[in-house]
Amino acid sequence: MKIIKAMKIKANYILIPLVVIGIAVAGSWLTDLGMDWYETLELPGYTPSGGLIGAVWTIIFILGVISALLFVNKSARDRHFRRVVWVLCFNGLLNVFWSYLFFVEHWFSMAILEMMLLNLTTIFLIFLMRKVSRLASGLLVPYFLWVSFATYLAYQIWQLNLGV
Repeated sequence: MKIIKAMKIKANYILIPLVVIGIAVAGSWLTDLGMDWYETLELPGYTPSGGLIGAVWTIIFILGVISALLFVNKSARDRHFRRVVWVLCFNGLLNVFWSYLFFVEHWFSMAILEMMLLNLTTIFLIFLMRKVSRLASGLLVPYFLWVSFATYLAYQIWQLNLGV
């Protein structure tokens, strides 16, 4: 029994980072598709540089992996666990879909609404994970804050480029 449990824990340390890397790569690829368009937009003066945005997302994804590992490895495989895993997967899909809406389709309004849903799922995760691990929950707070800022920034970009 200990061997099976150890194998599951080791699998988590491979599977969870691979899923998060997949989300990051997919989002980055979609973002890159729209960079020529994005560079033509008028941006607020406080828009972070691409390098800073990339660094922040890297940190957020690392914190997300640690959070997911803490939660998964401490949780009983019960209804609560399945609910959190479902919300995590949905959140990851939303994360990628935002890049598609904004950078590929240039659909400001839908991208902003989608970001609000992304943040709502992040709030759910923070509260749901707290039952199992306060640290896992807390590691998602920077993600919530960053998406909140990004939502505001996207709205400001939309307002500055209404005719685009």
